[in-house]
Amino acid sequence: MTGTPPIAKRVEHRREHHGDVFVDNYEWLRDKSDPEVIAHLEAENTYADEQTDHLEPLRQKIFDEIKARTKETDLSVPTRRGEWWYYGRSVEGKQYGIHCRCPVADLRDWTPPQLDENEPVPGEQVLLDENVEAEGHDFFSLGAASISIDGHTLAFSVDVVGDERYTLRFKDLRTGELYDDVIEGIGAGATWAADNHTVYYSTLDDAWRPDTIWRHRLGAGVPATKVFHEPDERFWVAVGRSRSDKYVFIAAGSSVTSEVFYGDAANGETEFVSILPRRDGVEYSVEHAVVGGEDRFLILHNDGAENFILVEAPVSDPSAFHTLIEHRADVRLDAVDAFDRHLVVSYRSDALPRIQLWRIAEDGTYGAPEEITFETELTSSGLSGNPNWSAPVLRVGTTSFIVPVRVYDVDLATGERTLLREQTVLGDYRPEEYVERRDWALAPDGTRIPLSVIHRVGLTFPAPTLLYGYGAYESCEDPRFSIARLSLLDRGVVFAIAHVRGGGEMGRPWYEHGKMLKKKNTFVDFVAAGAHLVGTDVTRPENLVAMGGSAGGLLMGAVANMAPELFAGILAQVPFVDALTTILDPSLPLTVTEWDEWGNPLASEEVYRYMKSYSPYENVEAKDYPAILAMTSLNDTRVYYVEPAKWVAALRHSKTDAHPVLLKTEMSAGHGGISGRYERWKEAAFMYAWVLATADRDHHGAQPVASRP
Repeated sequence: MTGTPPIAKRVEHRREHHGDVFVDNYEWLRDKSDPEVIAHLEAENTYADEQTDHLEPLRQKIFDEIKARTKETDLSVPTRRGEWWYYGRSVEGKQYGIHCRCPVADLRDWTPPQLDENEPVPGEQVLLDENVEAEGHDFFSLGAASISIDGHTLAFSVDVVGDERYTLRFKDLRTGELYDDVIEGIGAGATWAADNHTVYYSTLDDAWRPDTIWRHRLGAGVPATKVFHEPDERFWVAVGRSRSDKYVFIAAGSSVTSEVFYGDAANGETEFVSILPRRDGVEYSVEHAVVGGEDRFLILHNDGAENFILVEAPVSDPSAFHTLIEHRADVRLDAVDAFDRHLVVSYRSDALPRIQLWRIAEDGTYGAPEEITFETELTSSGLSGNPNWSAPVLRVGTTSFIVPVRVYDVDLATGERTLLREQTVLGDYRPEEYVERRDWALAPDGTRIPLSVIHRVGLTFPAPTLLYGYGAYESCEDPRFSIARLSLLDRGVVFAIAHVRGGGEMGRPWYEHGKMLKKKNTFVDFVAAGAHLVGTDVTRPENLVAMGGSAGGLLMGAVANMAPELFAGILAQVPFVDALTTILDPSLPLTVTEWDEWGNPLASEEVYRYMKSYSPYENVEAKDYPAILAMTSLNDTRVYYVEPAKWVAALRHSKTDAHPVLLKTEMSAGHGGISGRYERWKEAAFMYAWVLATADRDHHGAQPVASRP
């Protein structure tokens, strides 16, 4: 390893709030139009490359393993809509997916056709080839890919910069020609009305907040009509159509409050009416159902019910509701999906997502709830591709940390399950050679913190360990299979997830106890999880690496300050490490909408001082830190690149150890990182090679465990 780390110049910038002055010496890095800023980021990239150059053979091995295990030319399970089966193709050597459909041979038969990826599909129509759309662009992201109800027109949106502002276009699927209509600078989605000519979409304000819903008449040659605007800067808006195709819904929501409006999907000039007026602190979502021949709204809400309750009400009077599912302290209701003759209730219990089937009789009564369960302790299950209002089968997907994704059709008449597909893992992969288990750590306040722990059978402990965490926005880190992760597990690494407070795994209280003025619980929980893994001899501090991204990157920065001695390394992806600076500036994207999550430090001195006490950038000290790798993207509009750039500069200036601190900036990407599957595999290989070299210094993870002499 060679090279000298870039040393950012220090330019005094005073920030003063509530009588407190903070001198920010690296705020000048915010101006990416300044050539000196770009030069500094490029110098950081060069240094990171030099410091990790010795890992190139390992990176190549990991990339080759991911590629060798992945079925590159493949087809998804077809999903029926109307007279077509819709599916996706992936092709060896191509970065992006191809969207296709083929005609339904027998309208009475709901069995998906058995397609061979190497054989022509009779009547196949290519709807959209993302590889063609991505030509000539360093970055590509598909937003909407929405088919009109009659199947004649595709509305699709693309982002070729990474800033999450999309361009919407329309394709006539009967002729293959594009319409002249082009709409720029919109949010990702597009929703068709039931008239097959009207499309609803959102636009964003200067702070990247979706704030306005528009209605566009395809081919009309007239400007779109504004149908809804949300002036409150705490609220975002979204639009969608009911599965019944009867209503279009507009949702306006903040982190703690919501309101839903509905309009006639068949009327291209419909007016939107509020279902229930917004009340501060009350959230609700709405589904349309037909019960006993009457149109009903199913409303999931938390008014006086922290973990939510489910009620139904006549569309004619949404306030006249009665309760279907009462509140329970041990069950978090997540969603309800309505179909012609049944409901599916998604809920969370024992830190895992679950689903329940409710049948609707002709007289409007509901049958006894039927659990749809699967076999392993840490199985995650949910609906998977059910666009049809009326169908004889229910499509369900399942996975775990060691079981690849499985897709089933459940026969609603008999309950019989048909396995349609299991995600292919090429090579000699056997789930029984791996362990997935639930463990519990104890936080200082006595709270039990769930951990998911995954490793190979027969592993010798203590072992190198990667501990992942997020802990914000009630987001849940549910079990999911990863081919790339196998390259860590097969090298003797334990992969663990700390399901810390601030997430939603244990219900709404779990979230409430990890936000605002209780945010430090998130960090304390993660440290407790790491200490538990050490205390139970799963690993040792010199073999423990922490990883998290975005709000989980804030977690990484906080624990680096709180307990640096616990970790050999910290990998922070697009990390929110300059949180207080960002949340103090309402002109920045998404800041105002974030106040319900973090508090408003502009208005509250208490919030200001609490945030300052944990915000990673302000709390960098002259002490030893573990090795740190920060990864970011120049065009990220959610967490600006400047946050990790400033953090790394401050660490280099203050820390007292010789451990490397690296900053890797993707110069043509956004919050989600680089695009294209092969590029993502390279990125995974880069990260995992660094993790292995940091957590397993003796071997550098060069060979899988079974191959070592």
